Amino acid sequence: MGEVIVVTSGKGGVGKTTTTANIGTGLAAAGHKVVLVDADIGLRNLDVVLGLENRIVYDLVDVTSGNCRLRQALIKDKRNEGLHLLPAAQTKDKTAVNPEQMRKLCAELVQEFDYVLVDCPAGIEQGFKNAIAGADKALVVTTPEVSAVRDADRIIGLLEAAELHEPKLIVNRIRPRMVKQGDMMSIEDMIDILAIDLIGVIPEDEMIVVTTNRGETVVQDSRTQAGQAYRNIVRRLKGESVPFMNLDDEGGFMKKLKKIIGLK
Repeated sequence: MGEVIVVTSGKGGVGKTTTTANIGTGLAAAGHKVVLVDADIGLRNLDVVLGLENRIVYDLVDVTSGNCRLRQALIKDKRNEGLHLLPAAQTKDKTAVNPEQMRKLCAELVQEFDYVLVDCPAGIEQGFKNAIAGADKALVVTTPEVSAVRDADRIIGLLEAAELHEPKLIVNRIRPRMVKQGDMMSIEDMIDILAIDLIGVIPEDEMIVVTTNRGETVVQDSRTQAGQAYRNIVRRLKGESVPFMNLDDEGGFMKKLKKIIGLK
């Protein structure tokens, strides 16, 4: 039997959907059978990020309301054999589904898939309650902005209240140079505030925008730091011990140069 992981944040626009798509693709590329559930009813985007928007016939609401069978609504990814999408409805609102229906849906999906990743909508209302209803674990995505971290803190409290203990933190769009200059919150600051374990740090990377606009994911791009960061998260989710990347953008070259000329 598989497990259900909800990807949530509180604040919108922090990269939750992109993170869901990349982790799901990474797990599928590693040989697992994966389904991504878009729980953002009325504002779906996961289909676009995966380039599957033209293949939607049925959606999540059709399944929970009995208009079609689950298998009819699942869309196979074009590039990754084990990856499937259950899209959200575009013309309904979040009250079209209730938590009990989501629990039942997730219970059915884990019978067939190794991983069920639920892309949670922003906010703490009905859509959030639906998305976490059937989850076993939670990933909290935030960016290094005060408002995003504050909303993540609120979400962590709600996850604990819903008995989803030990959520893991993903820090997205970190810019090491700005952190050094004191213009951006550091990873350490965010961990101090949120007090949960870190599972991944995604650097700001324009290739994420490029691949997303193509309906592709960056996780399979071996040339990018963001792709490597997502692959590391996938390995950590599977229980592997993977060191965090050095994202110091003065990096390698300057440090090596100082070492060569005898400076620390």
